[in-house]
Amino acid sequence: REIEPVALQDFMRFLFDWQHLSTATQGQGSAVLPAIVGQFEGYPAAASAWDSDILPARIKGYSASWLDDLCRSGKLVWTRLTARNKSASTALRSTPILLLPRTQVGLWSSLTEQTPVSELSPKTQKVHEALSQHGALFFDELTHEAHLLRSELEIALQELVGAGLVNADSFAGLRALITPASKRQNRSSRRGRGAFVGGMDDAGRWALLRRGAAAPVVDNPRPAPTPSNTLEHIAMTLLRRYGVVFWRLLEREADWLPSWRELLRTFHRLEARGEIRGGRFVSGLAGEQFALPEAIPLLREVRRRPHDGSLIAVCGVDPLNLAGTLLPGAKVPALASNRLVYRDGLPAAAEIAGRQHFWLELDQQASAKLQNKLIRH
Repeated sequence: REIEPVALQDFMRFLFDWQHLSTATQGQGSAVLPAIVGQFEGYPAAASAWDSDILPARIKGYSASWLDDLCRSGKLVWTRLTARNKSASTALRSTPILLLPRTQVGLWSSLTEQTPVSELSPKTQKVHEALSQHGALFFDELTHEAHLLRSELEIALQELVGAGLVNADSFAGLRALITPASKRQNRSSRRGRGAFVGGMDDAGRWALLRRGAAAPVVDNPRPAPTPSNTLEHIAMTLLRRYGVVFWRLLEREADWLPSWRELLRTFHRLEARGEIRGGRFVSGLAGEQFALPEAIPLLREVRRRPHDGSLIAVCGVDPLNLAGTLLPGAKVPALASNRLVYRDGLPAAAEIAGRQHFWLELDQQASAKLQNKLIRH
């Protein structure tokens, strides 16, 4: 049965349910983490934002140790993928990091060019050589094998992570790497229930990332076509992330994704096989739209649900920061320090570079609730 297209405002309310941001759909406990992380496969977000904003917004009582455990189990890998024609950089809190199933690292890595080791600094090349010769090493072992001071090794690992060449067993490795040494904690002196940020010795083993065949470096401005199985995996990943996909929704996605033209052919193929639906699901948009079959009844349900003044807050690097892109109005730059609050699916307020902005005319009580939501982190 065909669905009557929903307004953009209701589509946002659907997305809050689909991505577990609304109160009724938030997850609880470590058991829900794999499914929620799975929705973000291939999405690059600032390294610091995963623990501080993106996952806590979707899981009540989120603990950073759950992400560490998932990485240590071998099911999940964190890494950086560098865009074509962009040089690598040192890993910082703002460095875009992906969370990927270990079995799919090769597929995603094939979309980008690998940073040549020759472009790394000499000390970083020594660390790369030590890991290449000896395999996975703990921080103290790596200090010995690379003949570097601890501070020098940290800088080298930051460069290797920024180049997408190295990662650690646990997310704790990245957490320590992007946290100043003065703010790290000793387990014996830990207080409170906040996220534990240990030192480099708590990071587990460091190793070269096992990548697939990287995209070849060629002078031809027209890159080789992406394999069909890769395109199908990416298309289905985007549908799992959003439920409904169209080109304007993907502006926040990585710039190394296949072109919309390539994805469009893939969506047509999936539709012809009966795996997804094509149609007009969201009104007011040009271009083709595609949906997972299970998303359609949820769209219908959201359209019937009355507006109740519900508030949803996201950080600037969240995939649902769609103000000024999909939605009209001012754009909220994709920085983890920025914050956006929706009211009934409409952008209502934001904190951008420390300044607050309010976009809806509300009564005093509703305005107070909105301001509290904006400042509550």
